[in-house]
Amino acid sequence: MSIEVENLIKIYGEQKAVNNISFNINQGEVVGFLGPNGAGKSTTMKIITGCLQQSKGNVSVCGLDVTQLPLAVKKKIGYLPESNPLYHDMHVREYLNFIASIHSIKNKQRALNKVIEMVGLGSESKKKIGQLSKGYKQRVGLAAALVHDPEVLILDEPTSGLDPNQIIEIRELIKQQGKNKTVLFSSHILQEVESICDRVIIINKGEIVADDQINNLQKTNKNETIILVQFKELMASNLVESIRDVSSIQPNSDTKISSYRFRIKTSNPESVRKQILELSLQHNCNIVSLQSENNSLEDVFKVLTNK
Repeated sequence: MSIEVENLIKIYGEQKAVNNISFNINQGEVVGFLGPNGAGKSTTMKIITGCLQQSKGNVSVCGLDVTQLPLAVKKKIGYLPESNPLYHDMHVREYLNFIASIHSIKNKQRALNKVIEMVGLGSESKKKIGQLSKGYKQRVGLAAALVHDPEVLILDEPTSGLDPNQIIEIRELIKQQGKNKTVLFSSHILQEVESICDRVIIINKGEIVADDQINNLQKTNKNETIILVQFKELMASNLVESIRDVSSIQPNSDTKISSYRFRIKTSNPESVRKQILELSLQHNCNIVSLQSENNSLEDVFKVLTNK
């Protein structure tokens, strides 16, 4: 296991920020770490990286105990914190050279050139960090996390402040790094998590409420189901809206009076399917397709964190 967290607890005063959580992440996995603000994500990441001491429990990285061997663990980890602290008076290359020196990298210039190209900092590498946009500052933080070629990447909101094109570039970079590294990253952009990860861990109020493959979570979330129905002939919207046990109905058509396709959200899919069939028979309207749509990660997240 690259990351092992066992019965982790962190207490601030009388508040449990992290309440007895456990999970393992294997080498080569890219895992999304999700949760509302204040759920305990950043606290857990800081403990894994050795930046914060846990109250109880055990954490190990690449088989090394974080509490007993903090320096050895830090050599294994590349960490981009949410706040991304940088020396704004230093030039980009000067700062990355400083970070490389801390890690005792032998061929520093080669490592710097490689990581600068990797994160797309070439055009900005001679500027002072304070002169950079927020997006490029974020890239400097990511370069600092990657410069020593760590086995494990811990990224807290890595695409914060990036424009859409930059987000796509960093997303592809994370995917590439995930082929031979272990990556744990948090993000509030759930579509981004869906595109990068196969597995997510969701934490809420300091406790893990889900740890599974995204596909499994989308299938097992039974709170509401989305039914997609397409008719061969036009079906009046008011007839479809008469169906019981639905929370919303959206015609997938430009016309508001009648439509061929409808998107129906329900907590009782069997009842709705039966009513759709009855409706088609009563009004001689043939059904072209009738299928269920997986819940999005956003739907799953809302259900699990609003309990």
